[in-house]
Amino acid sequence: MNQCNQFGQPVGEALIDWQPRQHPARVELKGEYCSLTPLRTEHAAALFAAYALAPDTRSWTWLLREPDASVEDFTNWVASVCELSDPIHFTVIDNQTNAPVGTLALMRIDAKNGVVEVGHVHFSPLLSRTPMSTEAQYLLMRYVFDTLGYRRYEWKCNSLNAPSRRAALRLGFQYEGQFRQALVIKGHNRDTDWFSLIDNEWEAVSRAFQNWLAADNFTADGEQKRSLENWRESLR
Repeated sequence: MNQCNQFGQPVGEALIDWQPRQHPARVELKGEYCSLTPLRTEHAAALFAAYALAPDTRSWTWLLREPDASVEDFTNWVASVCELSDPIHFTVIDNQTNAPVGTLALMRIDAKNGVVEVGHVHFSPLLSRTPMSTEAQYLLMRYVFDTLGYRRYEWKCNSLNAPSRRAALRLGFQYEGQFRQALVIKGHNRDTDWFSLIDNEWEAVSRAFQNWLAADNFTADGEQKRSLENWRESLR
């Protein structure tokens, strides 16, 4: 509830017990279908091969980088980012094959205010549109909210990136608006759409993830019985 100061001006809800949160760490996060592990150079060759399974380079269109010409170039990029404290890059590991199948990161980390963004999401064909891809997002969200106690989890994307917009809404993020002419990327204007998930929404979103990821929510051939959005709506 918003409160007012001695001048009768609204100053927002009081957070009496608030303390700055810990900075995210390079942790291992274990799930049923996949696991997250800090990105390392030894993952580079397998990741490069997984991305190369795509029939074209459309998965790179919305990334800040162009596709690497060789595994050596990709390995050099991994080496340049894998020890950063922001962003913190994670590799998604397929629990069945123990193979790296994609990456994502925590970035723009604001521990003082309990705010962090998920970004640098690059899923290979081995990961996209599988239960693993949803679980990878869930594992990182759970770490941020349940372990670190953050208040706000952000998702931002190019406003023209329709798949990313759909993914944000499917995962339970709320659309907040558009920052016009926010960036120049690869010689083109980028308007950026902002989405967020906040702590008081997390319990219902988390329960929906758990129900969707449960084995009995899938048929024998791997088709979902109820969508994530349906589970979330039923828990409101």
